[in-house]
Parts: sequence; structure tokens; C-alpha cells
Amino acid sequence: MPFIKRDTDGKILAVYANAVQKGLEQVNGDDPQLIEFLYDGNEDAASRKDMLESDLGLARVLEDLIDLLIEKGTFRFTDLPNAAQEKLLARRGLRKEFAYVETLFSEEEDDFPSDGSGGGGFL
Repeated sequence: MPFIKRDTDGKILAVYANAVQKGLEQVNGDDPQLIEFLYDGNEDAASRKDMLESDLGLARVLEDLIDLLIEKGTFRFTDLPNAAQEKLLARRGLRKEFAYVETLFSEEEDDFPSDGSGGGGFL
């Protein structure tokens, strides 16, 4: 999360990736004041961000469409150019890694009995 420096009125003066000095405040990356400071009314930057988010969403839709077409037998994975195959395989690997990390840090409760009735409790 980024660190910010504020003036006496509470406005953001600077943003840092690390706490490089005392008195910096750590904020979430989606903090509205931080976003306003970073874009500083720059509509081009906001538009580029929206376009990038749209592109990423569309990329996911295309991946799912390709998987569906392969599953239905409309075409084979090997019908795609080698570069496309490599990119899809790399992306699939990344998605699996992120899914694994999400399961490690899941907020769901563990299935350990809380009534002390066995279940391999901890010492």
C-alpha cells in the first residue's frame, strides 16, 4: 500500500511506495483522495485506466470463449498460431497460481471443531 504526506489542511502533497520518512500515512490504493491526487483532474489518465480495465475484462471473455469453443470441438487448441498458444498457456498458468494463492489466504473459516471433541487439535 502507498504512503502519503499531507499538508496542514489534510491535502495530499506526495506519494511514496515505502515509508521513507516519519509521519507518512499508509492508505489503500483505491483511496479516493489518492486517486484524485494521482490523476489531478487529468481526464486522459482516467480514460486510459478505464480502457485498460475494459481490455483486461475483454481478454478474460476471449479466454473463456476460446476454452468453450475448444470444449465444444469447434476447433482445436493446436489450430491456433504458436504465439497465441504460448500466451494462452502462460495466462492459464498465471490464473492457476493466483487461484492457489487466493485459497491460501481465504477468509473462510477452517473446518476445525471448536468444541474440543478431537479433530487433531493443536498443543
